[in-house]
This record gives sequence, C-alpha cells and structure tokens, in this order.
Amino acid sequence: MKKDKSSKARLDQIVAENRRYQDQRANSYRELAINMYPWICGRCSREFTRQNLTELTVHHRDHDHDNNPADGSNWELLCMYCHDNEHQRQLEIYGVGEDKSKKKDATNKPFADLKELLNNK
Repeated sequence: MKKDKSSKARLDQIVAENRRYQDQRANSYRELAINMYPWICGRCSREFTRQNLTELTVHHRDHDHDNNPADGSNWELLCMYCHDNEHQRQLEIYGVGEDKSKKKDATNKPFADLKELLNNK
C-alpha cells in the first residue's frame, strides 16, 4: 500500500511539473508574439481587442512547438478557427493519425453499365 501511494505521488509530481513546463513555454512565446505582431489573424484578417485576445493563437509555421526563435520568424497569429483549420489541413495532407488498414476502397460503380446502356440506344 505504501508503494502505491508513493508511485501515485511521484506520478502526480511528474504531471504537475509537465503542466508547469507547458504553461511556461506557452506563455513565453505567446506573450512575445502578442507583443511583436498586430492583433490580427494572419488568414482571415479578423482584428482583436483586449476583450477577445484569448481567441488569438500563435501558430508555428513549421509545426515544431519547440522552435521558438526570438525574432518570431516561426510564428504567425491566427484566430482559433483559422488555427484549427490549418492543423486540419495538415492532417488531411499528410494523413497523420489515419489507419490505412481500416480504409476500404469505394464499392459503388456509377458508370459500370454505361457502355451497355449507350449500345442499347
């Protein structure tokens, strides 16, 4: 029972440290980008104010969240809708997360009898 409590405490500590690290990383480059660029979405040109600034996100152009140069060359500000759309496009292009073995070929053949139908006329 002691072992279970100590392993749970250690796991909780690791999770808490990881969350702190992620918060620090996100806050640091986000704050830099927000101060560096105008508060406008780079895709849809929506303008943001202090009231809705939480809806403006920092997108990493090369999709590497650890690549945070101080000059901001890997960042662009996108509204949360355009940011989600950008990541969805990447998933569709590269097929990340898809299980190819479960994909089935289409079985519908709409023009299968077209030649026969044309010959009967």
